[in-house]
Amino acid sequence: MHNANSPADGSKATPEEAHIKPLIFYGSVIGIVVFSLWTMLFTETANRLINAALTWISSGFGWFYFLAVVIYLVFVIVVAVSRFGNIKLGPDHSEPEFNTISWAAMLFAAGIGIDLIFYCIVEPVTQFTQPPIGEGGTVEAARHAMELTFLHWGISGWGVYTLVGMALGFFSYRHGLPLTIRSSLYALFGKRIDGPLGDTVDVAAVLGTVFGVAVSLGIGIIQLNFGLAYMFGVPESIAIQAALAVLIVVFSAISAATGVERGIRRLSEFNMLLAVLLMLFVLFTGQTRFLLDAFVTNVGDYFQNFIGLSLDTYAFDRPSSWLNAWTLFFWAWWIAWGPFVGMFLARISRGRTIRSFVAGTLILPFTFIAAWMAIMGNSAIDMVMSGAAEFGQAAVQNPGSAIYKFLEEAPWTWLTTILVTILSIVFFVTSGDSSALVLSNLTCRLKDPNHDAPPWIRIVWAAIIGVLTVALLMAGGLVALQGAVVIMGLPFAAVLIMVMLSLLRALRLEGLKRDSMQDSLSGHLSARTLSRDPTSNWTQRLGRAVSFPTRAQVERFVEQTIGPAFESVKEQLEQEGYPVKISGGTGDQLYLALDVTLTDEVDFNYQVWPRKCAMPAFTLRTEKSRAHYCRLEPRLREGGLTYDLMGYTKDQVIGDVVDHFEAHLQYLHMRREQQARTPGEEGQPGAV
Repeated sequence: MHNANSPADGSKATPEEAHIKPLIFYGSVIGIVVFSLWTMLFTETANRLINAALTWISSGFGWFYFLAVVIYLVFVIVVAVSRFGNIKLGPDHSEPEFNTISWAAMLFAAGIGIDLIFYCIVEPVTQFTQPPIGEGGTVEAARHAMELTFLHWGISGWGVYTLVGMALGFFSYRHGLPLTIRSSLYALFGKRIDGPLGDTVDVAAVLGTVFGVAVSLGIGIIQLNFGLAYMFGVPESIAIQAALAVLIVVFSAISAATGVERGIRRLSEFNMLLAVLLMLFVLFTGQTRFLLDAFVTNVGDYFQNFIGLSLDTYAFDRPSSWLNAWTLFFWAWWIAWGPFVGMFLARISRGRTIRSFVAGTLILPFTFIAAWMAIMGNSAIDMVMSGAAEFGQAAVQNPGSAIYKFLEEAPWTWLTTILVTILSIVFFVTSGDSSALVLSNLTCRLKDPNHDAPPWIRIVWAAIIGVLTVALLMAGGLVALQGAVVIMGLPFAAVLIMVMLSLLRALRLEGLKRDSMQDSLSGHLSARTLSRDPTSNWTQRLGRAVSFPTRAQVERFVEQTIGPAFESVKEQLEQEGYPVKISGGTGDQLYLALDVTLTDEVDFNYQVWPRKCAMPAFTLRTEKSRAHYCRLEPRLREGGLTYDLMGYTKDQVIGDVVDHFEAHLQYLHMRREQQARTPGEEGQPGAV
């Protein structure tokens, strides 16, 4: 396992730092290319087999999809409100890289994409006119249509993303494992994740991601093709759709090559702004009061009936075709997107606590999606109820036309049509570039989780996604797209159950670490009290409190006090038979680390790092001429601690190291005791 507090902290990988994982990369690429060629050359056979597999999975595993999605959501909420909620997705000293606005824009754009525009009219109108049960076209049908829309686009799907992102962020950024799906299973399988087991999991994640993204791009291409036909008379055909796929791949590759900060972040913020403007336009040019009333009603209906809606498998009167096209498709789609969006969320969420991560990923996107679906969907339903029957039929029979037909009834149609087309294209790019980035990181061996794969690999994956999208469009359009994602989502749904169990076990071990520190605290305090003179203790503390050292003073302190203290601890532990290593030094990269190897147990790691701080306003004398001072803070495997070692004596530094070493040994003891009390866990790997 890599050290979570490694001094290296980059944002991109060079070719020397990133190497392809041959089995995962070539295995996935060959499989996808062969499938794509088979689909293109034997279209009818491919379509027939896809439908047969869809029917088999729907009838045999439909219940599993329903139950799994609920379990994922309950799990992440319970973890967030538990004592584990304040654990950071990264070292304890880490801070979020992006502000809340940028973070929300990126998770929104990556997790939703073009589908938001496609389904905001299609689903409410279809559920209203052709409900799974009951009579369509009624007031009750209108309310139930929005309930189903909220169910398919609400917090259930985001629970999948949150689970994957939370697990990857925890194992990768807190414990230094690679940012891959296999890392989230470390607490269950230990180092076996580096073998065939881990390769199988990562291949399943890659295939699910590629098919999930290809479905989204295929749906968007169908809509964009109609938009071009609507505005410029461009014919709707496979050839045009293939050309659009190539164009989108080019833009996605360019954006992915520029990285998260310059490319994906800026496009996401721009996209979010466009979507908000369009939503507000529909709200204020339509029946504003009705739409606001309906929005409140929809939210109330959704939460009031959430449990029933989430677990309703229609067992007694099963509308199989409807389930395959809607609920089962959506659950499989969210799951297939889980590796992609979850990994991307982890990539942009380092430094956030589990509680803030879960709250943000569940609440922020749902708030916008609920408002978007309510305003757009209720407007469309109201149009149909007011007599626009042709519009309703067109939305159901030709889904790609729905948003454009809807905007015909609003003012400034030419402007809103252009806006929707731009929004669709940018959604294409934000989904394509972020998925290419994630797939590249999945199939490369990176230096550490803060690095990304080199640009050429991202370009390759963008092209592969485009090829698969065209193949599925040729196989049967929307129906083939939906069938493929239901099939490919099933293996990863099972993987997510194991991810959940692995994360639960790792969090329990994290709790043991904190308990061990608390259990050994009284001994630390009493030992320090007995070994110090009370008068010198308070005068020393007062002197430290009003001291604001420079970096040069910190460097001298590391050389004259920290170094000798570490050497004394090293000498004593080596006499006891423990291998000890001291690393680091002074200069540009000032830090010092002491590592104690504990064979099959979790190694002990204690480091000291300087931190630059702003000079407080109450400083006296010469300090006022300086803008900053330095603190010297200790770090453990879990991250930085908040107190300052500057001014400690050598014996006090030794005492602090021994305190944490004792706490670490206490944690190891408590972990062994817990494993002994839990049948079936003795000797199992789980040293995170």
